[in-house]
Amino acid sequence: MQTTKRPRCGGETTARATPAGRVCPARAFVVPPDIKYLEAAQLDTLTGAFRDWAASPERADTRLSRARVWLIYTLLRHTAARLGEVLGLDDTTDLDLARGTVRFRGDKDGEALPREVRLPEEAIQELRRFFADPASVGLRGRVFQMDAGFVRRKFQERAAQCGLPKELANPRTMRHSRAVEMLRGGLPLTVVQRLLGHGTLNLTAHYLSFSEQDIAAIVEHYISKENRMKTSARNSFSGPVTAIKHGKILSEVELTTSSGYKVVSVITTESFHKLGIAEGLPMTATIKAPNVIILKEPQAGRTSARNRFHGKIARINEGMIAAEVVVSLPDGTEVCALITDESVKNLELKVGDSVWTLFKVFAVVLNAD
Repeated sequence: MQTTKRPRCGGETTARATPAGRVCPARAFVVPPDIKYLEAAQLDTLTGAFRDWAASPERADTRLSRARVWLIYTLLRHTAARLGEVLGLDDTTDLDLARGTVRFRGDKDGEALPREVRLPEEAIQELRRFFADPASVGLRGRVFQMDAGFVRRKFQERAAQCGLPKELANPRTMRHSRAVEMLRGGLPLTVVQRLLGHGTLNLTAHYLSFSEQDIAAIVEHYISKENRMKTSARNSFSGPVTAIKHGKILSEVELTTSSGYKVVSVITTESFHKLGIAEGLPMTATIKAPNVIILKEPQAGRTSARNRFHGKIARINEGMIAAEVVVSLPDGTEVCALITDESVKNLELKVGDSVWTLFKVFAVVLNAD
């Protein structure tokens, strides 16, 4: 629902000014009042109501019919597609569960263009569960072909059950909700435009409205960020998330810097969700100096460390026991390693040497920008 409060990075909202450096630019916007959408808690409540409703019938035919509505809701919830697009899907040709994608053909009035959308794992599992049921075999090719009025009535019934306002109880609200959710999650405007199938950026930009206070806070955030980067740029890589892999316990996240360096981190799946990570989200990867390994060729080829960057030694600051070796990468990024003086001697390191800096995926700490 609409609010003029500005979210903090953690997701809460506050009417007070966010401290400098703490604002989340991707979330610091107000949704115009003519855009009707659901907040995260309301979406969770509505999803639970649909799930319970779909699982409750004892009769097989009723359960199958409700399962089809549940799948339609699931796709609306996660793809930001229009109801007509979902009802027009051919489940034998438009779904690719191996790749986890759904292909939309657009709609007749041109409000949504043809596109392919990646599905989250929970949606893929729901689809697989449905198609694994022998009762679904006779429906193949027309699983989503249901009456639009019938589906809208089910939305109104479930929303009334949850106590949601009547004006929010429709599939179009789901499209708006997912769009706002993606923008709040940090996806670039052009990416959200593509996922929505909008023909122009102006249509997608309609979801965003920045107050003078928001603009001032965002500018202050980036000025502070630039200052921090200038004073503490070593072992820091910034860029958007470009690849994600999930396991049962751990998740792998890859970000790509503006210079093309790819940094891979492995974190717990719980941390992944707490950070709100999604493809396109700007993040910073940092590595503590003791976790950086320095190697010369051909030793670099005999290591399991996936993050490897080649550069030249800019400085060596030797102490009584440990030495700080600063390596400058071609784009000017500095990587600092803290190794023993003995290692400096054994490797015969000196300023100007070409070396490899390496660090393992578990040594990379991620922070949302």
